[in-house]
Amino acid sequence: MSASAVMPGTSQSSLPVDEPLQYLTFLADQEMYAVNTLSVREIIEYSQVTTVPMMPAFLRGVINLRGSVVPVVDLKARFGKGVAQLGSRTCIVILEAAKEGESQVLGVVVDSVSEVIEILDSDIRPAPAFGNHIRTDFIRGMTKVRGEFVTLLQIEHVLCVDEMAGLMNA
Repeated sequence: MSASAVMPGTSQSSLPVDEPLQYLTFLADQEMYAVNTLSVREIIEYSQVTTVPMMPAFLRGVINLRGSVVPVVDLKARFGKGVAQLGSRTCIVILEAAKEGESQVLGVVVDSVSEVIEILDSDIRPAPAFGNHIRTDFIRGMTKVRGEFVTLLQIEHVLCVDEMAGLMNA
């Protein structure tokens, strides 16, 4: 009698198993967004942002984070939708954006942080080519969570330091 045993949760094919990734969800301008938790350093209360003269509207200012100067980006303004209104649940999500081997720590102002969720790669769909409220290169994809659409952001594009520096010089 010849039998090949396959352990539960494994397959005989060499295809990788679709492992869920964790994403932090948050609201910005009444829309739900998510970023991979690997890029999230921490979440802090919105307070004491020092404005910097001659900066574009999307750069709210800087904060002192344990001795480091961290730029704070207004996500709503970065998406070209005006300036975020501060509320009791407004906070700053500290993110690490990497590009070409270099990483930059930046904060983003969000209306509120929701939760950490797990999403399978197979559940991520491409964003439609039309009707997006933000630039398509900012979007990794979209998924549904409890019947609501969530836009997954490509944070390295949203917080591209080179592009933001170019906009400041324009």
